[in-house]
Amino acid sequence: MTPFDRRGLLRMAAIGAAGSLASACSDSAAPATAPHAPTASATAGAATGAAGAASAPANADAAPPLAAGLPFEISTGPRSRPLVALTFHGQGDPKIASALLAEAERAGARVTVMAVGSWLDAQPAMARRVLDGGHELGNHTQNHLAISTLSADQAYAEIARCADRLKQLTGSVGRWFRPSQAQDCTPTVAAQARRAGYGHCLGYDLDSLDYTDPGAPAVSRTVLAAVQPGSVVSLHFGHTGTVTALPAILDGLHQRGLRAVTTSELLS
Repeated sequence: MTPFDRRGLLRMAAIGAAGSLASACSDSAAPATAPHAPTASATAGAATGAAGAASAPANADAAPPLAAGLPFEISTGPRSRPLVALTFHGQGDPKIASALLAEAERAGARVTVMAVGSWLDAQPAMARRVLDGGHELGNHTQNHLAISTLSADQAYAEIARCADRLKQLTGSVGRWFRPSQAQDCTPTVAAQARRAGYGHCLGYDLDSLDYTDPGAPAVSRTVLAAVQPGSVVSLHFGHTGTVTALPAILDGLHQRGLRAVTTSELLS
């Protein structure tokens, strides 16, 4: 048994599971899993794909190497280490995003931003802002469509366009891909993510529900009630309540002996 969550390992056996849809803005529907480890040929193809190698650093800056033997579908990190990954769906008002990053940095936390390509088109300076703060960037598709409903070619276009934008802005396609409006990759989406150069589909095991704007206390309670070592937490830019909740979340993590790190560090 690897140190990863048992559920993540069980997912690897569910190759034929059908994809499910999330709500229009949540990305948090009941998971539809296509978690299957890449074949040697698929891994090799991803490593030399036009969009960039799956094993490339998370951005143009240095990133820690990943642990060996990771599954394609990842929703948690090791439960044996006092680390968690706060992952943010990257779109919305850049002022809110910058305020959130500043709050994280004041606490010495590092986060992973799963950027929407159209957001990077409109706010290209945010890519460098994320990386300069010591955080990392990943791919959350170009237009944040319900990717599980798209054809293979349409899904590939959504992934590849965002990858191209990341490459233009940072020199790398990023290490992580997360499907839009879905918690997990269907088999079709997984194949297209590999085709675009990604070796892993990044899910999560804790949904903060911050996109429902329940208020900062509710967001922090939701996270702190369920967080544990290895958790990958889903949060969003574009919501002022999330910015207000972040100091309490980070303080609560500290009190539990947990540290917020990038996903690459969580899985290194």
